Amino acid sequence: MCRLRDCSVCECPEGEFPENFKGIISPSGGRLSSYDPVCQEGKPQALVDRTLDPKAFRGWAANRDNPWTHDDEREEGDVTYVNLLLNPERFTGYAGPSAARIWAAIYRDNVLAPHDKLAPPESRVLYKLISGLHSSISVHIAAESLLDESANKWGPNVTLLHERVLEYEDRVSNLYFTFLFVLRAVTKAADYLIEAEYNTGNPSDDEQTAVLVQHLVRNEQLQAACPKPFDEAKLWQGKDGAQLLLQLQKQFRNISAIMDCVGCEKCRLWGKLQILGLGTALEILFSEDSPNPPVLQRNEVIALVNLLNRLSESLIYLYDLAPLVEEPSTFRFGSLFRQ
Repeated sequence: MCRLRDCSVCECPEGEFPENFKGIISPSGGRLSSYDPVCQEGKPQALVDRTLDPKAFRGWAANRDNPWTHDDEREEGDVTYVNLLLNPERFTGYAGPSAARIWAAIYRDNVLAPHDKLAPPESRVLYKLISGLHSSISVHIAAESLLDESANKWGPNVTLLHERVLEYEDRVSNLYFTFLFVLRAVTKAADYLIEAEYNTGNPSDDEQTAVLVQHLVRNEQLQAACPKPFDEAKLWQGKDGAQLLLQLQKQFRNISAIMDCVGCEKCRLWGKLQILGLGTALEILFSEDSPNPPVLQRNEVIALVNLLNRLSESLIYLYDLAPLVEEPSTFRFGSLFRQ
């Protein structure tokens, strides 16, 4: 439940979003919600900036459910648009018992412990993905922390980086694993991503987007370095493979639903975005139509590419900031960075 009045967030004014956004939010034709400001648990830096570029995406018509994610937006119809560039993933002040309960619910109820020797490899993959995402979020919080609130001074908090990530070798390894997993999904969906319609109403931006997507998925240097970052064909091969797939889908849907319980709005924004990206990667790699990737929704493509960006930037932050940490244990990761 919300507690602080200064964390309330107002919806966009009626004239602030493009006309073509209206009436296409859900298959039933629901429009942007106009409910009163909602109080959010957290601090002022947790607020979401809802300013929109007037030249924004047109909706991609796709009435399709991702079996890995909880599609609450289409069910509720209460949708709003945000500019991610105005809402960077960083420190928000969201911590303590409330935040701890979110991660506890994810790990305790939906992810098998990594030391469970009876757990199938597929379950260990889910744990490593969630752990890697958790590490990435922690890295971004540490990389851009509020060092002095009175002076509004931001910068890297290397102590926090060590305490949350670098002190645990498995968290660093899982971050790499999650990055490679998502990279494999992006490269596997290369043909679809190249042909997808990136139409924002701004021709120069649209052309640049198409060029950047082409450069990402057809990068010869990247293909040479990581010809197949993750081999999904090795999973789901046992007699219980199909049943286990359904079980893990249910667990991941629970995790995506838990994101709605995050009390800090910016944390919820980035949590839901990245969980959707991870769910999209899972669908691409483990869909029934494999090896052909499924037809994706606009938000799934946005989430997938942004997740890959978050993970890759986390690795850059680790490489740049780890030498600044004074604790000797940090430097045992040097060989891992070089690999």
